[in-house]
Amino acid sequence: MLAQRLFLRCLSALLLGHLPLALADEAPSPFAKWEKEVAAIEVRDSLPASKGAIVFVGSSSIKKWTTLAEDFPRHRVLNHGFGGSQLRDAAHFADRLVTAFEPRFIVVYSGGNDLNAKRTADQVFASFKDFVAAVRAKQPQTPIAYISIAGNPKRWSQVDEVRKANALIQSFTKEQPNLQFIDVFPAMLGSDGLPLPDIFVADRLHMNPEGYKIWTGIVGRHLPAPDLQ
Repeated sequence: MLAQRLFLRCLSALLLGHLPLALADEAPSPFAKWEKEVAAIEVRDSLPASKGAIVFVGSSSIKKWTTLAEDFPRHRVLNHGFGGSQLRDAAHFADRLVTAFEPRFIVVYSGGNDLNAKRTADQVFASFKDFVAAVRAKQPQTPIAYISIAGNPKRWSQVDEVRKANALIQSFTKEQPNLQFIDVFPAMLGSDGLPLPDIFVADRLHMNPEGYKIWTGIVGRHLPAPDLQ
């Protein structure tokens, strides 16, 4: 009788739209929205020649780095950025977008979207550690370089959290082997301490070619020895 009453109660709740979460269909994964884009990257770079390259992964500033191969012509590079993503997304998809390609070096840029979504600097830091742990589970010795969250005019009101997240991650990279912190933040500021306005496109968030020139010069100093003539 108890089982029958429970069944009838659940059926009634289902019909009324009040079925408890524990008994309802499982909620969709927050990562499901990236599935199509991640799958497309997997297909695009599925060739055996993709193994052993430098993988750049992260949010739109990586995805929009369309001159990546031209900027580093003596390196084999893969652009695995997926626009709008957060650092926790990069951690979740690390197996598919990073370690599956057995990279010899990893560059990650992400975290700004996390802060814009009201996540804290501590949460961004936790997501970075999750990303590192996901990579280390498969590739314990592969170097990982984190590009600092950049300041930009559109989100300058968030700069205190940006600085805090950068400081937490930078400190962590100093304590762990095979981790690097690539600090692009100061190079993107003018003499007034504000973001250089002429290195961003009209949305005041993403960089134009001048902005990527700054990144190329700084990031290039951290990459391993060239593997192409």
